[in-house]
Amino acid sequence: QLVESGGGLVQAGGSLRLSCAASGRAFGSYAMGWFRQGSGEGREFVAAISSRAGSDTDYATSVKGRFTISRDNRENMVYLQMNSLKPEDTAVYYCAANYYSYTTDPDYDFWGQGTQVTVSS
Repeated sequence: QLVESGGGLVQAGGSLRLSCAASGRAFGSYAMGWFRQGSGEGREFVAAISSRAGSDTDYATSVKGRFTISRDNRENMVYLQMNSLKPEDTAVYYCAANYYSYTTDPDYDFWGQGTQVTVSS
């Protein structure tokens, strides 16, 4: 089970940190990803981090340099630090887990329920 938190309303240029709490004993074996879905749009890749130590990360071009994904395997947590937010970042953000390797496609084993992020101009 994945549970996201940390969403909310923020002004453009502001920051938010999303958290995703995972249940289960094999969290370290899962690559983790963040996706987002704006109103009337498809689910879009945002960021991903590899399993185990999380030494590999990947970002969508639109968020590179502004967002940072990280994980804490001791706490079964994954985070998305979002800085310099823009109105176009407004979306529901989803945490996802995929066994062993990540992908930029929304083809993950497990999904959270999502958390709303709204960026006002």
